[in-house]
Amino acid sequence: MALLTSKNTKSDNEMARNFYFPSSKKALIIFTRNPELGKVKTRLAKSVGDENALNIYKFLLKHTVEITKNINADKYIFYSENIHRDDIWDPEIFRKKLQSGSNLGEKMNNAFSELFEMGYGNILIVGSDIYDLSQKDIENAFEVLQKNQLVIGPAEDGGYYLLGMKELHSKIFQNKNWGTSSVLEETLIDLRNEKVVLLEERNDIDYYEDIKELDAFQQFLPPHLDKNFL
Repeated sequence: MALLTSKNTKSDNEMARNFYFPSSKKALIIFTRNPELGKVKTRLAKSVGDENALNIYKFLLKHTVEITKNINADKYIFYSENIHRDDIWDPEIFRKKLQSGSNLGEKMNNAFSELFEMGYGNILIVGSDIYDLSQKDIENAFEVLQKNQLVIGPAEDGGYYLLGMKELHSKIFQNKNWGTSSVLEETLIDLRNEKVVLLEERNDIDYYEDIKELDAFQQFLPPHLDKNFL
């Protein structure tokens, strides 16, 4: 989830860890990949090409900025590779950190753990590639979390686009085949003894089929592709 000229070191993230203090009981985590050619939306790129996939991802990043910048919570952008100082994530609005862990589950667990240790009581995480997601969806999720222990936004592909907790449930981040259709089902099994509120289903952008009917993405598609492709 690049627009930057320089790469920062791990010490930047250590400084950020020490610098930030909660200004709210609510925190929003946004996971993003550093937008680099050939490294984002690789499944989509098989149909539209690396450059178009990168442009689509940048478009999705801008959408995520727009729907999160006015959320009434402390907002943390967790970069996949390097913390960027000067990009679309305004440091006056978004607090910048680095993902840590060997897989997505470990990275999410570590992000939640860090923010709970900072004193937050209601934490949501979202990705940066959900075109269906709106500011209202996120605000509604925080409202649900006020009265419930867990909230999950199911994705059409069998995963989830949003997860919210009042306390850390590390087991849901373990023993998952991330990126497959079994993630949500397995997560709900892990939480079978907990009360979980499910939000409306949303679609993330992973394949050409996810965008071929959406007008907003037609500008990024190669001329040889049409709605009947594949």
